[in-house]
Amino acid sequence: MSNISELAIIEDGAVIGENVEIAPFCFVSSQSIIGDGTTIAQNSCIYGKTTIGKNNKIFSNAVIGSIPQDLKFNGEDVELIIGDNNTIREFTLFNPGTKGGGGKTIIGNHNLFMGYVHLGHDVIIGNHCILANAATLAGHVELGDYVVVGGMTPIHQFVHIGNYAMVGGASALAQDVPPFCMAEGNRASLRGLNLTGLRRHIERENINALKTAYRELFESGKPLKETAGEILESSDNHYVTELCNFVIKTKRGIPFERKNV
Repeated sequence: MSNISELAIIEDGAVIGENVEIAPFCFVSSQSIIGDGTTIAQNSCIYGKTTIGKNNKIFSNAVIGSIPQDLKFNGEDVELIIGDNNTIREFTLFNPGTKGGGGKTIIGNHNLFMGYVHLGHDVIIGNHCILANAATLAGHVELGDYVVVGGMTPIHQFVHIGNYAMVGGASALAQDVPPFCMAEGNRASLRGLNLTGLRRHIERENINALKTAYRELFESGKPLKETAGEILESSDNHYVTELCNFVIKTKRGIPFERKNV
């Protein structure tokens, strides 16, 4: 049995799963799907074509699925898809996709979005990410798995952040952050590997391999993409391969201090 307050507004057509809790003064649109075990606290609004998976916790005054803050948006059929077991704290704002970005904003599983976090249109978030208070993602930003973004950090549109990367608080990020790396500052640049995060999830020999690859890529002074290609030819380490492929494929570039050879 779900527990839905009589003071909540649930439009006809909304699909509500089992054991869902919806507090007073919430709004759920006719196109919404709310998965089993999800809780929605007071004054939160679920707009548009929004699918929310199982066991999510949405705190008060969250605004989920309102139309994109994109002047090109003209009422197209777009959607927001949220996975399972996410925690979405107070005053967060998540927008759906746009026609130009594929029409979907997609959020994975087991993520924590702290207060006032904003996810712009066409954003893609992996699994097990943490976005601290007032982190702000512009349109088309993509985060991998286990990414940490510090509080008060804006991220420029189309930026890609790889798996297990970290962006420090009060940074301003305008370029891509490779997997396993840490960036901070305004403008943010690489500061090394995200060793604290890596030690929680990756074996020591793989961290050592990443350390060697990082030094060769970002501290040797050699051409970046050429060096990445050379490392790929000589290493069969899965994590090193992921790092080098990211470097080769980056479109916005990678922010780091270039040293003279």
